[in-house]
Parts: sequence; structure tokens; C-alpha cells
Amino acid sequence: MSDIHSLINAINEFRDKRNWRKYHNPKDLAISISIEASELLEDFQWISSEEALKANKENIREEIADVLIYSLMLCSDLGLNVKEIVEEKIMKNERKYPVSNS
Repeated sequence: MSDIHSLINAINEFRDKRNWRKYHNPKDLAISISIEASELLEDFQWISSEEALKANKENIREEIADVLIYSLMLCSDLGLNVKEIVEEKIMKNERKYPVSNS
């Protein structure tokens, strides 16, 4: 089993043990992704990247984890293959932004 599948299984197991799946519909997961991404932005607000990393590295790690957890839950609930959708998006971006235009 891939690392991503193992990770998704661990996330879903954590959620299911707490009976939280009933709260995690696609709309609310999408909202949660946005909220966690906003919390990540707060660590960088009004300071340089270097200052943010020095002052907030642990919280930055936690907020990135939250964004990823909710994103992986949403993929799982929608039956989306993470590897497949990311690879498809990379290929789409390669066509949209060819190296020759850089």
C-alpha cells in the first residue's frame, strides 16, 4: 500500500474512532481547508518569510498538516485518487505554462 493510502487510512481511522465523519461533508471540508490555509497565512502576515519561519516554524508545520489532512479527507470522501489528480494537474500546468515561455 502506498504512503498516501496509509496516511489517508490513518486519518480516516482517527476520524471514525471519534465519530466525526458525520460533520465532514464536502462543503464543510472545503471550508475547513480554507480556514486552515488562512491560519497558515497569519504566520507570515506583516513579516518576511525568513522572520516567519524563525518565529513560527512549528505552527507553520501544524497548519500545513491541517490543510493536508482536510484535503486528503476530502479526496477520500469524493473517491479521488490523490496521485492521479496531482499528476493530471501537473500535466495540465505543463501545457498551460510551457518552459519556452519562462
